[in-house]
Amino acid sequence: MAVAYYNSQVNAMHYRALDWNNPNAAMCERETTPILNMSIPLEGSNDHRYFEIAEKVIHSMKTPIRFLNITTLSEYRKDAHPSIYNKVPSPEQKANPAKYSDCIHWCVPGLPDTWNELLYVYITNQY
Repeated sequence: MAVAYYNSQVNAMHYRALDWNNPNAAMCERETTPILNMSIPLEGSNDHRYFEIAEKVIHSMKTPIRFLNITTLSEYRKDAHPSIYNKVPSPEQKANPAKYSDCIHWCVPGLPDTWNELLYVYITNQY
């Protein structure tokens, strides 16, 4: 019996607007589209050597485990964070989004639903 291993490694954090060529942006605030140029290496990106190590370990295990890597999908979704809108923003928060934007957590519904749909499809296709 195979075990599905679902991992996003470390959450993508979109604090460097220079990663998507927008030096005037206040981190992820007011972002409405994903990063469309996936050839751009992201400065705050995860170290993908960890995935190579994880895959080697998983392939050497006696119990079969599948590695569903959703990290790259998440790294390019600068638009999927609540920014300053995770609650009603104060005038101070609206005036300084670079200080108050939440660029770590994810909006629901949104990207976490995509992760769940991918896992659901994977599981239903296996059994």
